[in-house]
Amino acid sequence: MHFSHVLKSKKIALSLILGVFLTFCTCKTFATQAEHAPETEQPAHTEGGHEEAFNPSEVILEHIADSHSIHLWGTASIALPVILYTDKGLEVFSAANFEHGHKDFAGKHYTYRLVKDKVAIVEGTDNLLPAATVLSLNKKLIDFSITRNVVSMWMSMLIIFIIFLSVSSAYKKREGKAPKGLQSFIEPIIMFVRDDIARPNIGYKYERFMPLLLTVFFFIWVNNLIGLVPFFPGGANLTGNIAVTFVLAFITLVVVNINGNKYYWKHIFAPDVPVWLYPIMWPVELVGIISKPFALMIRLFANITAGHIIVLSLISLIFVFKAASVSLVSVPFVVFMDVLELLVAALQAFIFTLLTALFIGTAIEEHHH
Repeated sequence: MHFSHVLKSKKIALSLILGVFLTFCTCKTFATQAEHAPETEQPAHTEGGHEEAFNPSEVILEHIADSHSIHLWGTASIALPVILYTDKGLEVFSAANFEHGHKDFAGKHYTYRLVKDKVAIVEGTDNLLPAATVLSLNKKLIDFSITRNVVSMWMSMLIIFIIFLSVSSAYKKREGKAPKGLQSFIEPIIMFVRDDIARPNIGYKYERFMPLLLTVFFFIWVNNLIGLVPFFPGGANLTGNIAVTFVLAFITLVVVNINGNKYYWKHIFAPDVPVWLYPIMWPVELVGIISKPFALMIRLFANITAGHIIVLSLISLIFVFKAASVSLVSVPFVVFMDVLELLVAALQAFIFTLLTALFIGTAIEEHHH
């Protein structure tokens, strides 16, 4: 009993230390971005000569949005390649040519402009076109650029690959022996996904879907944790990107409906109701098919994005009021939110995987009389 109490205290202390560290790094990164925001985006003074008020929404939205560069420290950043397919052919160049959106780039086929981290075509040589006009010219453009979220996704995939490759190698070398090192950390998580998520919700066919469930769980969890690290190589809001959560939800939609048995489809197209109700039930059931993965998509996107916004909003209070005394209230709340986000990172991975298993289970469940 005493040992478990000490172990629990150590875990709480470690979480608090990690929360304080993440808070300090987040404050440092946020302060750097706030300090250089006037230089890269807006003039530092208004017409009256007074210093322009700090606008937290711009810095917060810049942090949670995707980008064509990776921030390192201070004003240093890595420009990523821009890959565009136009009606005249392929264009590949560095995002450094845009100079953070201050300059148009004359490519081989068109002149391009960076507007709110979106690449647009500028027709002609007029560099004074309003943003609304530029954005309306995107019909000729398909953007395949490698952005910060893409780099973060590749990095998380590499981390997952290295982890499971080393664990698999350890099982082969230590066959019949107790797990050790990284193997002893990963094995309980795999057992948890198998015994508490897959088996109860899918049934005896659970082994067929274990690779999918493990991939989804670790992909979401690792990317959530990377997103909590405010400095390179972290800082990307991958799981807070609606396109990423859409793809994950779409995979669930495809897997569920491909594996659905005849009773699953009978319940949708020939439910046990009077025939005259079929025209009403069919649209309802079809909406139900789409609404389940749609809920997965929105839940993950909203929870991760909201966590980032809350943390950055609390930090921005220091710069809005320009008073160190505000930090006495703001920083403890940020520490609390960072510790809470560590829990949310694992919780959202668990919920997404659990609901995926539940939807698969309902689709392959055998009919009972």
